[in-house]
Amino acid sequence: MSTAVSIIRPVTTKFRNAVRVQEAITAPVERKVLLWLAARVPKSVTADHLTALGFAAQFLAGVAYGMARWNRYALWLATFFIALNWLGDSLDGTLARYRQRLRPRYGFYVDHMADTFGAVFLMSGLALSKFLHWEIAVGMLVAFLVLSVESYLTTYTIGKFCMSHGLFGPTEIRILLMTGNVALLYRPHAHLLGREFLLFDVGGTIAIVGMAGMAVIATVRHTTQLYREERLA
Repeated sequence: MSTAVSIIRPVTTKFRNAVRVQEAITAPVERKVLLWLAARVPKSVTADHLTALGFAAQFLAGVAYGMARWNRYALWLATFFIALNWLGDSLDGTLARYRQRLRPRYGFYVDHMADTFGAVFLMSGLALSKFLHWEIAVGMLVAFLVLSVESYLTTYTIGKFCMSHGLFGPTEIRILLMTGNVALLYRPHAHLLGREFLLFDVGGTIAIVGMAGMAVIATVRHTTQLYREERLA
């Protein structure tokens, strides 16, 4: 009696890159700036180098926020590293496309895992600083992760990668953070309804509500779209 052993081989199909959707306020100008920079990046510098730069800069921004607990002028360092994070995180993909050195699955995975760990470092630094209560920092991190998960699931199920939600994207968030850093040096508190709050507590709360609202709206919209496209007879 012989036993037939069947070997199941995975079916390989060509990877289809998702459609990138970027409708943020700064997007038109940012595209031109990034293309200008990509044309001038030395050949020895690769997209991986820029990804590593962006990740390191976000980590160091978190360290600088933590240092600001004892010296508020470390906020200038945090501002510098946030700007450097923009350079690395935004230019890596543009450089790969400009040079036609694309690795869409690898790039998507590595870039967004770097963003995830970077966000943890950044929020941890803010939580250690005296400018934001740790509960707000945790809330911002959770809201960011929920919104990120929604974006990644949309990329997989619908084939559309939303790089921005409405008029806001990562660059707008960085600009708000850097502007807030400067404001903290002079007026770290805000007065609302006759009470005094930490400026970043107010901004962080608005960010939590905004990101949570974006995630809910996107979830409802995409759930409805997928239900209609896969309606059962």
